Amino acid sequence: MDLVIVRHARPERDERATGGGTADPALSTLGRRQAEATAAFLRGERIDHVVSSPMRRARETAAPLAAALGLTVEIVDGLAEVDRHEARYVPAEELQLDDEIVQSFLADRFAMFAAVGGFTAFRDGVAAAMEHVIATNRGRRVAVYCHGMVIGAWLTALIGHEDPFVLQPDYCGIVRVQAASNGIRTLRSANETAHVRDLLAG
Repeated sequence: MDLVIVRHARPERDERATGGGTADPALSTLGRRQAEATAAFLRGERIDHVVSSPMRRARETAAPLAAALGLTVEIVDGLAEVDRHEARYVPAEELQLDDEIVQSFLADRFAMFAAVGGFTAFRDGVAAAMEHVIATNRGRRVAVYCHGMVIGAWLTALIGHEDPFVLQPDYCGIVRVQAASNGIRTLRSANETAHVRDLLAG
């Protein structure tokens, strides 16, 4: 079967006050345009099923394609991003060097995984979620909408690399993986962005 894995489109900034819950931003105006362009591009392929992370930015990116194809989006909890428990989400384009998010990352790139049991636990959870999608969709082409770190973590598992930060797709970047019934997983492409080329600079 074939996985067409799509990173979500650009979301809004979402910062909650203390006790205000976790950040789960909607797509920005630009992000909605990116999602529509991605749907238009993938509508020409034989997509049999659509899967999404439970997080709003992924679900809203998946919605235009699912609507165009008359498909129901399956939510897979294991595809949620590493920041799912954070009260603050700031798009990378809006971060400043002195922001605490940036400073924490520069001090320890893997610190963000502490809340989910560490990088290995996160990667194993993502791999299990992807294998679930594969096992339940034999012979199909499935569009999987998720997140940059989810994609990066799974690809490290596939290629035997230990640094997910070198495998980060752009907004609506497409990664293709062919999953054979014998267990072989083949990376066919990474970070296809021609369909949103004019929508990534804003």
